[in-house]
Amino acid sequence: MAPLIQFENVDIFQRESLVLKNVSISISNGEFVYLIGKTGSGKSSLMKTMYAELPVNEGLAFVAGYSLVELKKREVPMLRRKLGIVFQDFQLLTDRTVDENLLFVMKSTGWDDKVKMQARCDEVLQSVGLSTKGHKMPHQLSGGEQQRVAIARALVNNPEIILADEPTGNLDPETSAGIMYLLRDISLTGRSVLMATHNYNLIKRFPSRVFRIEDGVVYDDPIESYEGGADESSAAWPV
Repeated sequence: MAPLIQFENVDIFQRESLVLKNVSISISNGEFVYLIGKTGSGKSSLMKTMYAELPVNEGLAFVAGYSLVELKKREVPMLRRKLGIVFQDFQLLTDRTVDENLLFVMKSTGWDDKVKMQARCDEVLQSVGLSTKGHKMPHQLSGGEQQRVAIARALVNNPEIILADEPTGNLDPETSAGIMYLLRDISLTGRSVLMATHNYNLIKRFPSRVFRIEDGVVYDDPIESYEGGADESSAAWPV
C-alpha cells in the first residue's frame, strides 16, 4: 500500500524564499509522527504544503492519493476533505454552539442531509468524549474541551490524515496528555497523524516517530533519540 503522505526531493517556498529544501518523507496508514523544530523553522509551511495552501512545483509529492505537483485548483477542496486540520488556537466560531460549529463545516463541504449531518455530529462528539456538550458555546468549555471540539471538527469528513499544528500548545500537562491519547486512538483507526510540537517532554512521555526540521532540512530521527527522561509518574502509550 502506498504511503498516505510521500514527498521526494521537494523544495518548499514562502513567496520567493526557500523555506525547506529537498524534503523527502513518507507517512503510512496509522502512523503517528511528530514534527519538531524552532519557531519559524518551517513546520507550518510543510503542513500548508500538504493541504495545498503552498504550491509544489517540482519533485514528487503525494497526499491522500493526490499529486500536489499536478493538482488542479478544482481538486483542492476534494484533497482537503481527506484531511483534518487541528490548530493550536482552536479557531472555533465563538458565536455558535459546538453542534453549529461542526454543522457549519459539514455544510461548507457539501453535506445537505440534515438528519445525516446531525447523526455525524453526534458520532464525532461521542468519539472525543463530548457527547453532552453539543449545545454549549465555546466560552463555556475548558481549553481541553475546546481542543476536543476542534478535533471532532477535523473528523467530520472521515479524513485519512490528521494534521495537528501545536494542538497542546495552550494546554496544561494533564489536559495535553488527554489530547495525546485521543490523537493516538485516532491513528489506531488507520488514519495518519502528523503533529507539530515544541514540547520535548511530551515526545519523551509518548515516544513515536519524529521529523525534525533544522536549517531548512527535514530529518527522520530514530525514536530512540527521544525516549527516556520523562517523569517516572508519567503515563506512556497504552499497550
